[in-house]
Amino acid sequence: MSRPVGTLVGAFVRRFFPAALLLLGAGTFAAAAGKVTIKRGTLAPRGTSYHKTLMAMGEKWRTTSGGAVKLVIFPDGTQGGEADMVGLMQTGSLDAGMLTGVGLSEIEKGVSALGGTPMNYRNLDELEYVIEKLRPTLEKRMLEKGFVVLFWGDSGFVRFFSKKPLVHPDDLRRAKFFCWAGNAEEFDLWKSAGYHPVALETVNIMPSLQTGLIDTVAMPPFFALASQLDAQASNMLLLNWGPLVGGTVVTRKTSERIPAELRPAVLKAAADAGREIKAAGRAENERSVEALKKRGVKVTVPTPEIEAAWRKAVDPYRDKIRGRLVPADFFDEVARFLKEYRAQSGAAGQ
Repeated sequence: MSRPVGTLVGAFVRRFFPAALLLLGAGTFAAAAGKVTIKRGTLAPRGTSYHKTLMAMGEKWRTTSGGAVKLVIFPDGTQGGEADMVGLMQTGSLDAGMLTGVGLSEIEKGVSALGGTPMNYRNLDELEYVIEKLRPTLEKRMLEKGFVVLFWGDSGFVRFFSKKPLVHPDDLRRAKFFCWAGNAEEFDLWKSAGYHPVALETVNIMPSLQTGLIDTVAMPPFFALASQLDAQASNMLLLNWGPLVGGTVVTRKTSERIPAELRPAVLKAAADAGREIKAAGRAENERSVEALKKRGVKVTVPTPEIEAAWRKAVDPYRDKIRGRLVPADFFDEVARFLKEYRAQSGAAGQ
């Protein structure tokens, strides 16, 4: 709020929170007597900033439309995972979704380029630049596939949580880490590189940590806090492994069924909510780090030398990610935009 990444970032977001941004949502569209009800499910935990902002957006829709557009939200993943929701939207059973980049990639594979390569972004400004450059092409392709993008966003970076301290790249090579069971290519890539991924559904993460089947998982700090992951994995590496990217889409059919005179207000409220969700999500992620520290989590801040070691460890796998987990043309575009941004900001040699 979305993919090595396609690796641990992808593994987590693919079915967890997938926000992530951000958030997830999916909805059933109903119209009667000129009124529209959009039922939206989300993986966002109840009570988080994401859930609250969605509720505020729904209230804005209701008031600005004079009660003609109503949003009903089902948090906590009660409507299924991201692939489930995308499938239901494609068949017409659901009509809207707030999805991570993983879920959006189920619609348009090119979205995986935004978060599909680990250690790609040094900061969130780089990510925003890439999203703004790619969004016209991505939105055009998604529209051709029957989806309208309301907004894009992110929830900051996914972090490593582990039973034992995980600091250096070699520590990950010894770890037994969660890998989403729904992506065989991602699993095979890790396995062929000599790592020890464990293919699981996200609902099995906590039980698997408890039994020792896995000892490491990558996820956003706010979700780790909400799920009390620290009870089983009390070490966190504050490494910018990959961003949790996402966005909100509605089916083209749904957007066309909203009365034309109401669409500008609905779109504006959605765009406003997108900005709030991104800001609130990033802030909540940072607050969650502090809250986790108070709960006894040992947080390791990597030195520049350690960050460089992680980037060096990832470099040999970029060619394997290109064209396999991330479409080659989009992979190349992200690399070009990052080079462009760093040249403009004076960070090209860093």
